[in-house]
Amino acid sequence: MTKLSDFSISSRWPAQNPDILQLYSLATPNGVKVSIMLEEVGLPYEVHKISFAEKDQFTPEFLEISPNNKIPAIIDPNGPDGNAVSIFESAAILIYLAEKTGKFLPTGAQTRQATMSWLMFQMGSEGPMFGQLGYFHKFAGSEIEDPRPKQRYIDEGKRILGVMDRQLADKEWITGADYTIADIALIPWIQTLTRFYKTDELLELESFSNVIRWRDTFAVRPAVEKGWLVPA
Repeated sequence: MTKLSDFSISSRWPAQNPDILQLYSLATPNGVKVSIMLEEVGLPYEVHKISFAEKDQFTPEFLEISPNNKIPAIIDPNGPDGNAVSIFESAAILIYLAEKTGKFLPTGAQTRQATMSWLMFQMGSEGPMFGQLGYFHKFAGSEIEDPRPKQRYIDEGKRILGVMDRQLADKEWITGADYTIADIALIPWIQTLTRFYKTDELLELESFSNVIRWRDTFAVRPAVEKGWLVPA
């Protein structure tokens, strides 16, 4: 039977309580997806900060559970058949936690498929495009004099916001009346446009009124407010 102690990361970042879920993360848009989800479902967990400044994501211990050197990753000591299991990629973790707890992933075929489709939209379109815009606006890409790379991501960012805004025209949440893991995945990236990248004016974010309403409804949920601060 696989145990938490079988993973070398448990030696580098020892667990205070090895019987509960272990989260290895940082408070980035991808990281807070999982901490918000954990707060929403009420599973006890222990968090370990993976510092980019210290290059923790490249250590052999972290790569053992996250081969693509990205946060977040988890180890659930109470996984399938009683075995400890490690999971990387934020969408995979959200699906795992939803299935484990029976929360925020609809069981009906149509609504489940819609949730999965919007979750994949976040992973394949929203996150990568917003992340590239952040790179060209806030980080090293801002030093590139050629305006075309940044403009490409501004244009694509507006297009993606338009896709979501139209979807939300007659819906409370991205798939309808129910709050799901798709909302938990999508909205932190929208919040980051304002909170960290400071690209809301570039994207004319306020003109996407349905997205703004959706974002603000999400932001006041107690689990969201708490999850955004994990790890401190």
